[in-house]
Amino acid sequence: MPMPDAKLEGALVECRKMIQVGSKSFSLAAKLFDPRSRDAAFFLYGWCRYCDDQIDQSGTEKEAKLKALIEETHAAYRGTPSDHPVFIAFAEIVRKYQIPEHYPVELLEGMAMDVRNEYYPTISALKLYCYRVAGTVGLMMSHIMGLSDERALKNACDLGMAMQLTNIARDVMEDAAMGRVYLPLDWLKEVQVKPAQVGMVENRRLVSEVVRKLLDEADGYYRSGLSGLQYLPMRSAFAVSSAGFVYSEIGHQVRKRGENAWLDRSIVSFPRKIWLLTRGVASVVWTLPARIRNPWSPASIKQVWRYSS
Repeated sequence: MPMPDAKLEGALVECRKMIQVGSKSFSLAAKLFDPRSRDAAFFLYGWCRYCDDQIDQSGTEKEAKLKALIEETHAAYRGTPSDHPVFIAFAEIVRKYQIPEHYPVELLEGMAMDVRNEYYPTISALKLYCYRVAGTVGLMMSHIMGLSDERALKNACDLGMAMQLTNIARDVMEDAAMGRVYLPLDWLKEVQVKPAQVGMVENRRLVSEVVRKLLDEADGYYRSGLSGLQYLPMRSAFAVSSAGFVYSEIGHQVRKRGENAWLDRSIVSFPRKIWLLTRGVASVVWTLPARIRNPWSPASIKQVWRYSS
């Protein structure tokens, strides 16, 4: 059953606050969505952000908190969400947009990998993690925005994975300070850096070599992700393209700065973001010939995308 409008409005206010604080880049790009898609994107972001924060802030109770989040997520799919605004919002969008339960379950399994403090022996193992915590978000957003061809689910997943690889590259030293290492162990072995040594200042040049390889992987996923823009409605394509350009710029900065990338946090200035949003809009305009030949209309999304290396 649909939730009462008053509860949904309250949930929307809460989720808007969360995105304005948690991701200024996505908040800016989201302004390009049509109102319906923008509100649904805020609802989805609110659920993702809430789950992530609950795990990070739970101290020694991470496993218990994760179990509770899993139970609350399943309850949302049964139409009996908790009274928390985030789960009220989440229950609404999974009902309205028929988002497969597989995706949020996979995302929570990605969070479980963090709770277990897993290491990633190869780039393939890391990509599975990226699929779970970020590719699934792209897949859920595909149901919200609509696709003209469900084969574009792969593009949506790839763009999410590209963004997560970028986040890992940017946050290497912050993560190392918390005892987390996401860089592939075989790549670290090649430069003779042990996982426990990633955060050491004297190893930053060697770590930057590994990060450069990681960003090369991300670039391929950005290309795949952005090649699917023509399968999105126009305004959604504007928002997705712009977000992709901004995140990709973060990776370019990290690569350019090399071993100095972690002296401070790599960010994109507001004027630069506006320029990148303009480029994002322009890249969608280039899809107009394809859109004229094949006018956009929503396809039925029956496939549930599953990652395979």
